Amino acid sequence: MPSMEQNDISADFPYHLKPLEIEGSTMRYLDEGDGDPILLLHGNPTSSYIWRNIIPRLLPHGRCIAPDLMGMGESDKPDIDYRFFDHYRYVEKFIEKLGLKNVTLVVHDWGSALGFYYAMQHEQNIKGIAFMEAILAPVESWKEFPSPARQMFKLFRTPVIGWFMIGHLNLFIKQVMAMTIIRKLTDEEKDRYRKPFPFSADRLPIWRWPNEIPIEGKPEDVHDAVAKYSAWLQETELPKLLLYAHPGALVRKERVEWCRKNLKSLAAVDIGKGIHYVQEDSPDLIGRSIADWLKIL
Repeated sequence: MPSMEQNDISADFPYHLKPLEIEGSTMRYLDEGDGDPILLLHGNPTSSYIWRNIIPRLLPHGRCIAPDLMGMGESDKPDIDYRFFDHYRYVEKFIEKLGLKNVTLVVHDWGSALGFYYAMQHEQNIKGIAFMEAILAPVESWKEFPSPARQMFKLFRTPVIGWFMIGHLNLFIKQVMAMTIIRKLTDEEKDRYRKPFPFSADRLPIWRWPNEIPIEGKPEDVHDAVAKYSAWLQETELPKLLLYAHPGALVRKERVEWCRKNLKSLAAVDIGKGIHYVQEDSPDLIGRSIADWLKIL
């Protein structure tokens, strides 16, 4: 199915973010609509802004809640390491403090890892999981990592060099995003993504994330967490919706087939051409597909 034309994708973000204090810092979040919560979790280096063209399709079906992960978007930048488990602690407390029940997760990139890990530990609180370009299992070998990005991510994980590339040159936003979105972002959209990270020190969360990817067993704690929820995903009967693009990055053809073969209660939708930040190429189709799925949950 075709992606939206660029003219149909709005750069506008007509939402006011609310504050929530967690551990002495403010996490900001979008909160629109009524009904059972639909929790949208973004990844690196994005924010709730990435969901802007999808949320209008979901509002008739529930209360849409999209936080900016700590250190990202409009949320505070506390003095923490920004490791996976740091982010997870804030997300878990966010859900708890808002009293969210019967949650439908809509997740992407590292937001998927955070969402899957939460769902594994709180399955009774989850209604269903919709995911795209998700971290579904550890990367057992660098050979499995998408070849166009393999060398760049090896450098990102190299001491000193990686920080220079991300912290000083800001290459994750300037290059990785541009390389993995098919259409060309407008200047306003680029500015929105760059705005939370004006200085080198602000980019610690962006740098940390590629160093957290569980590749060849490292880092060990994240590898174990992802392996654990990967096994759980193959056992749980919770309804799941996979939204996959061509050629994809994390979820390419072979991973789509793995999902079809191994995940129970799975619906899968082809959203057309896309690489990694698929919300920027096919937001309307993603939104409509999730909305259709929500109707039968």
